[in-house]
Amino acid sequence: MKLKRRLFVLILIPVALGAAALDYTAGPGTLDVLDRFAPGSAGQRIASDVAFGAHGQKLDVWRSVGAVHGGAPVLVFFYGGGWVKGSRQEYGWAARAYASKGFVVVVPDYRKVPQVRFPVFIEDGADAVRWTRDNIARFGGDPTRIAIAGHSAGGHIVAMLALDPQWLAKAGAVGAVKAAVGLSGPYDFYPFTGRAIAAMEAWPRPQETQPLHYARGDAPPMMLVTGTVDTTVRPKNARNLAAKLKALGATVEEKEYAGQGHEDIAMALSVPFRGKSSVLDDTVAFLNAHLANGPAPAQ
Repeated sequence: MKLKRRLFVLILIPVALGAAALDYTAGPGTLDVLDRFAPGSAGQRIASDVAFGAHGQKLDVWRSVGAVHGGAPVLVFFYGGGWVKGSRQEYGWAARAYASKGFVVVVPDYRKVPQVRFPVFIEDGADAVRWTRDNIARFGGDPTRIAIAGHSAGGHIVAMLALDPQWLAKAGAVGAVKAAVGLSGPYDFYPFTGRAIAAMEAWPRPQETQPLHYARGDAPPMMLVTGTVDTTVRPKNARNLAAKLKALGATVEEKEYAGQGHEDIAMALSVPFRGKSSVLDDTVAFLNAHLANGPAPAQ
């Protein structure tokens, strides 16, 4: 019975994701079913509904099962959803994936359209980084080894935090981010289409919504991941930003996965779809290389 149920869901997930994919959408609610295949898979939630910021935002904290040592590297993970949907509860599978590799993982919520517009979700992301720096030692993390990662709209938040210094400065977290990973993120998407219209068009200077605009040589090391057949956030986003960063002398790695689409990149972090590509291992290797000492071993 359990095997039949698993096979049914494995068939259902890609069908549901394909039907739900829209411009700049990352991980619709169907993704939370992936967490059901990962109970006890070396990652567990150790804190939930933790308040941060001044606008009712909440976050969860994850760590490897049985970890007893402090000083682990930290990853703040921002989910996607076109800046209009998504929740931290749906992304336990992504948190488990990185926790299983020795990271303390923070998954924050952020405010979304239509309640807010750009740049509020960037401000919320900066507040989450500030909370992490100030509090993560209580959960076994090293506040001097914080990286950020995100998928789709979450990748946009990551790139803005990494490249435009004003957001972390306003939050009081200058220098907190040591490395950044963008998964299928939009970085060069003006003129706006799809959900980006509602999220960005109210801002009077549209180029200021584009991570490409803020590329700089002294940015934290960045890894930009994309799939070659992503029609939701096209590969040119990662290619263009990587090229500009390289030209400015920044440390950047662009990684393209042949035959992979928008949802494939995120799904490959999960246990049932980890064979689709080496996204998890590749991003962990990048983070280990740029966070001093690498992750503490899980105990």
